[in-house]
Amino acid sequence: MTMQTTSVPAGTEETSTARYEVIRQVLHNILVQKRIPQGLVLLEGPLAQLFGTSRVPVRRALSLLHDAGLIARFEGRGFIVAQDEQEVEPLRIALTRELLGLDEEQELVDTRSSGEKVLENLQLVLSTAMVFGCYLVNEQKAAQHYNISRSVVRESLMRLRDKGLVEKEPYSQWLTGPLTAREIADHFEIRTSLEPTALRKAGKHLPVDWLESLLDKIRKYKGKQLTTAELDGLEEDLHIRCLEPAGNKLMMQILQQNQSPFIVTRIFYDLLSIPVETAMLEEHCLVYEMLLKGNWELAAACLRDHLERAQARTLQRLKVLSVLPVPELPSFMEPH
Repeated sequence: MTMQTTSVPAGTEETSTARYEVIRQVLHNILVQKRIPQGLVLLEGPLAQLFGTSRVPVRRALSLLHDAGLIARFEGRGFIVAQDEQEVEPLRIALTRELLGLDEEQELVDTRSSGEKVLENLQLVLSTAMVFGCYLVNEQKAAQHYNISRSVVRESLMRLRDKGLVEKEPYSQWLTGPLTAREIADHFEIRTSLEPTALRKAGKHLPVDWLESLLDKIRKYKGKQLTTAELDGLEEDLHIRCLEPAGNKLMMQILQQNQSPFIVTRIFYDLLSIPVETAMLEEHCLVYEMLLKGNWELAAACLRDHLERAQARTLQRLKVLSVLPVPELPSFMEPH
């Protein structure tokens, strides 16, 4: 496995220039493949809302598409899906992802700052490295790797320290790992003690339609190889989002700092490229089903049972990972 890292322009954020090109490319593909009806009216406002941007990059993208002859101007506002001089009746309907044939959950334009992108990538690098040993994180080399200032790297590392992914002793370097069986057992002991209690309090505040949507999503995951984002979302739904309505901020902070079980699971599936275990999905489903029935005590008991079973699975996964080759890591990660 090769660690996917990116170089980000120093001190910059995603600009409207970059965004207009993404929007232009998405719309270009849709138009060339004729996935939208002739005569459809394309307006800046609705498209900006659809792509999650301002109107400026949308305006530029539409102008380029017009120059390419893929859309035309007409007497009304905006552009129309037609050739210049072609007589087509304007079709004014809501511009939705479904209409344009776009994935309902796909992020169309990445509007994050360079710092946010570095934070995400550093989290991936650190969580992978800690499973395979103890590593020093060289701030200066990381800044050079990502082509950003050292202060941005330091801020990201401080945020990841709050998640328990890295530590720093006074006047020393940042250190991550090793993640041991003893540490995983400790993390599960904390989660098993806190999560069922939090779920009892949170249960009555969880929307029925949201719980039903979680059940539907899990059923679609059965027998499927999940992406990192899908796997992370699956775990966060049950172990973080379901517990937040309990209203105990300190408890949630403690749980946020005990993420190592999720890390092992993610890396295990990422390296081996296998479908997620049906048993784990069934356990998630059982908790949601009890919540939908309004039985908070039984839901909490099911969650405790799931955590106890998950501990055994996680320790077994850690054993498997221990005999696999260490993935290629960026040069700023130095074995300690």
